[in-house]
Formats: sequence, structure tokens, C-alpha cells
Amino acid sequence: MDSIILAGGLGTRLRSAVSNLPKCMATVAGKPFLFYLLQRLNKAKIGRVVISVGYLHEIIEKWVAENKTMFNFEIKFALEDEPLGTGGAIRLAMSKVQSSNALILNGDTLFDIDLEAFAEQHRNSSSALSVALKPMKNFDRYGNVVLENNKITIFKEKEFCADGLINGGIYLINKKNDFFNAMPEKFSFETQTLQPAAGNKLVSGFVFDNYFIDIGIPEDYARANKEFETYFVCA
Repeated sequence: MDSIILAGGLGTRLRSAVSNLPKCMATVAGKPFLFYLLQRLNKAKIGRVVISVGYLHEIIEKWVAENKTMFNFEIKFALEDEPLGTGGAIRLAMSKVQSSNALILNGDTLFDIDLEAFAEQHRNSSSALSVALKPMKNFDRYGNVVLENNKITIFKEKEFCADGLINGGIYLINKKNDFFNAMPEKFSFETQTLQPAAGNKLVSGFVFDNYFIDIGIPEDYARANKEFETYFVCA
């Protein structure tokens, strides 16, 4: 199976803590965040990784060229000449995918799930698109996801939620799908693909109560620097 890592964002919310770097290259416990994502993919049966890049892509490409022997798979790049939104970036990267399903990761999020178990659940479902979900308590940074019989019915807007499920930022999507057919060149995967598809009960959701962190804001970036020093020693 091939994997896509979305690493083309501008990272504006993280600029006060990390400047002049793409988010995936932010240093966490002495290594770029991208290193940890690729190490996790090393544990799964991944044949090729397509990194979707845009902003400061040369930094990512240089680091990969210098460190690619650490990883068990081929690494390719899909370059956005201009920002395409998450949907446009996925569609561009999918053109380089050769497997029947693609595993999609956010370049600023680590959700340490069993990727092979997720792939098996996706294959056994009737959906062309599956999402890994994380249980969370007392949150307002993420929208709540409503799940019924392993089908996502609603992606709710961000508001305080005492107990619920969030989108963990890991997807499996069939290469032969109809989600992108009528989309413009630039579009949001979250709002223009996931939400309408969920309304039509076309999206499966599978819950994993594993370690999760999104370094997109300075507070969580600082937390990652502390937690990774011990988590990746034990993991």
C-alpha cells in the first residue's frame, strides 16, 4: 500500500514557535516531526510514500535526500505550484499512487494507531473512504464526529464537547473513487469531501484510543517536545 503525507501547508498558527520551516520539519525532541511519521510507516507494509509539498518544499526534499536510507520504502514528491487546499493536494498526490488504496496522513499530526488493523477494517467495510477516530474528553479545538454502526453521519463544527470522537487525521481512500470528480482545482477535503460524503453515509469510521498529538499550535508543539523524549523511547 502507498501512503500520502500532506506537508504543503503554510503553518501560520505555528509561526511564533517555528519560523522559516514547513510544519513537518519542526524540530521535536531533536528530530524533524516528519522523521517520526516516516518511522511509524516503517512499521507498516508501505511500499511508497508520496509527500505532498508546497511551502518551503526544498527543505523537505533536501532532508529526505540525506536521510532516505533510514526508511524501507520509496519516497516521491507531489509539488503544488500554488496552494490547492487539502483536497486538491490529495488529488494531485493520488496521481502518483500505484496501490488500490492510499493511506493519508497529516504532516503535523501523529496518531499512533495500528495502521495494518486500520487497513484491514477499511478493506472489510463497504466504503471507499475511512477515517481513524480518536476518543477525547473536554475539547473545543476539534469538531466532534458522530458515528453510527461504523458509519460517520456528521462532522460537527468546533465547539466545547465533554466527551466525543474527533477526526484523527488519518484516512484510507480507494484510488478508484468518485469524490473528486466534480471538484474545482482548489478545495478543502474536510468540508467539501468528508462532510457531504458523511451526510450520505459513505464514510466509515474506526476508533483507536492511541497516542495523538497535533503540533499545529505552539502549546501542543511544546507538549510534543516534552512527550516525545519519553514516548519514543518506550514506543
